[in-house]
Amino acid sequence: MQRLSISKGHAFILVYSVCSRQSLEELRPIWAVIRELKGQDISQIPIMLVGNKCDESPSVREVSMSEGAAEAANWGCGFLETSAKTNHNVDALFRDLLTLEKNRSVSLQPVQSNNAIRLKEKCAVM
Repeated sequence: MQRLSISKGHAFILVYSVCSRQSLEELRPIWAVIRELKGQDISQIPIMLVGNKCDESPSVREVSMSEGAAEAANWGCGFLETSAKTNHNVDALFRDLLTLEKNRSVSLQPVQSNNAIRLKEKCAVM
């Protein structure tokens, strides 16, 4: 099911907890599947690596912001830290993702066709 969702997906948000190094490690196989299914040159696909729970105290943090940013740079995708609890950077995450989407050749925006508006593709959140 995951492979099917990835093959049909047009944008990806890969989320890990800054309090769990394991959660970042678990994204690596998912990243590998995205690269496999979308091709080696996935720079045109909107992808964000997101460290969640940035509101937690530094004593419980296992992944620093610089480590997350370095991983995102290694993967060639965007990076942001958020807090779902306090809503910190959640809006910015989706704005950044939409900005990345605007640079793509395939658009998820509505298109005009025979006096009817339809979507080129459907979006799904996993």
